[in-house]
Amino acid sequence: MGDKPRGLVTRPADQARGLCERIAALGADAIQLPAIEIRAPADSGPLESLPARLDTFDLAVFISVNAVLRGLDYILARRAWPPSVQTAAVGLASNDALREYGLQSGLVPEHEYSSEGLLALDALADMQGRRVVILRGNGGRDTLFETLAARGAQVEYVEVYRRVRPAVDLDTMMTLLQSGYLAVITVTSNETLQNLYDMAGAEGQSLLRDIPLVVASTRQAALAAQLGFRQGVVIAGHASDEAMSAGVGQLVGF
Repeated sequence: MGDKPRGLVTRPADQARGLCERIAALGADAIQLPAIEIRAPADSGPLESLPARLDTFDLAVFISVNAVLRGLDYILARRAWPPSVQTAAVGLASNDALREYGLQSGLVPEHEYSSEGLLALDALADMQGRRVVILRGNGGRDTLFETLAARGAQVEYVEVYRRVRPAVDLDTMMTLLQSGYLAVITVTSNETLQNLYDMAGAEGQSLLRDIPLVVASTRQAALAAQLGFRQGVVIAGHASDEAMSAGVGQLVGF
C-alpha cells in the first residue's frame, strides 16, 4: 500500500464500491470492513402483502437506500408503481436510489437530511386522512411515524430488511486499529458506528477512539462524542458517496 493514507469504509459489502472508488481517486487506499449487514426481514409477511395493497396509500416514505433497494426490488418485480402513490426519501442518497428505479421523489428534506428534515416540509404539515406507509429496516426511531400520526395520518411500517452486526476476526480488527494504520474511518449511521465500536472489543476500543471519523450527520457526531472519540469528526452533511469522500479529502488534506 506504500505511503498512501488509508480510509476505512464501513458500508455494507454490496454498497461500498462507489465510496471506495472515490477515496481511491483522492489518492488514498480504501479498505472495506462492513460494520453492518443487510438481510431479509425476520417477518416477510407485511412486505409480501404490500404490492396488492399499495394503491390504498397516498404516500410511501423510504427511510434509507436499503429501504429503496429491498422494497422496490420486491414490489416492482410484481407490479408497476402506482402514479397515485407519492414517494418521499429521508436523504439524498435514498432519493438518488429512487431515481435509479425511475421514480421521482417530490419530497426530500431541503437542508437537514433526517426524519426531522422531512417533517419540516410544508407538504407534510397537514396529513389529515392521508394513508402513509414507511418502508424501513428493523427498529430505529419512531419520530416520523409518531409525528405523521399526530398530524392526522394513518401510518404503518413495512420492514423490508433487517440489519445485523457482522462477525469479525479480532486479529484483523486489531491490525486495522494499530496506531497510524488508518487515517480516517467513514460512518454513515449511528448503528454502524455502534457496531464498529462493539466489534473492536474492549482491547480495540481505546485504539479506535484515536482514529478520525467522517460521519454523515450531527447524530453520528453526537454518538462519537458519547463513545469518547478523541480526534473529533468531519460532518459530511449527508451519506452520499460524494459528500463522504469530500469529507475524507478535507480530513486527510487532499
